[in-house]
Amino acid sequence: MIRRGTGLWFATPALAVIAVFFFLPVAGALVLGFTDFDIYAIADLRNVRFVGLRNFQELLATPLFWRALGNTLYFAVVGVPLSMAASVGAALLLNSPLARLKSFYRTVLFAPVVTTLVAVALIWRYLLHTRYGLLNYGLGLAGISPIDWLGNPTTALPAIILFSVWKNFGYNMVIVLVALQQIPEDLYEAASLDGASAWQQFRHVTLPSLRPTLAFVGILTLAAYFQLFAEPYVMTQGGPAQSTLSILYFMYDEGFKWWNLGRASAVAFVLFLMMFAVTGFNAWLAQRRAA
Repeated sequence: MIRRGTGLWFATPALAVIAVFFFLPVAGALVLGFTDFDIYAIADLRNVRFVGLRNFQELLATPLFWRALGNTLYFAVVGVPLSMAASVGAALLLNSPLARLKSFYRTVLFAPVVTTLVAVALIWRYLLHTRYGLLNYGLGLAGISPIDWLGNPTTALPAIILFSVWKNFGYNMVIVLVALQQIPEDLYEAASLDGASAWQQFRHVTLPSLRPTLAFVGILTLAAYFQLFAEPYVMTQGGPAQSTLSILYFMYDEGFKWWNLGRASAVAFVLFLMMFAVTGFNAWLAQRRAA
């Protein structure tokens, strides 16, 4: 009992921080989602009215919400596997015994993670510019007509996905690299003696050993990609034709452009439920595979 009580005392500060910065905001968003809290309520709380499920009903009946949801799901479904593949590929290259200047390349590949998102997003806007962008300049040298990457509804979201993968894969790369370095060399030696090729060693030794790490990295990446906001805000402002509008961007517009904070809170709570369900399912699936 004494040890249990001591542990609880040590955990109390962390639990207090979680309660203040997680549970209270979630509870506050839930409460506001059932009201018509707007700019008039900020001036006088007596203007707040309880509207029940009206915000959620209107939200589900709004085509723009479903467009934002579809864009967010597309961003996550395409972006997460690409980010994971880039992380694993870079980690395998850095872990290779043939690699040279590992510290240098590890720093270069990790550098985008610690750069300011807004600054590099602006740089990418210029790189993807139709007339002056470096990418279209290279295409022009190859005889290919310039592409309006951020002005075309077909290519705008894929361009943002590529930017996000480049920006974030280095963080997962470091985690996967550490996991690779923990795999015993004896497993590879035994597989080599049994006649396993490099691909068979990767499939039957490396991937099974990385499975818990990949599950952890996948959950973190998926949760981060569901919170898409800064990239379209800086690069496309949600356009063209709402092709890059995300759930978080839609919530921002509702709350801080139209000052409908009650409806914005409803969007936030719906997003929270989605992320909780998806990450919970992934965690359950990872545990089941590990069992």
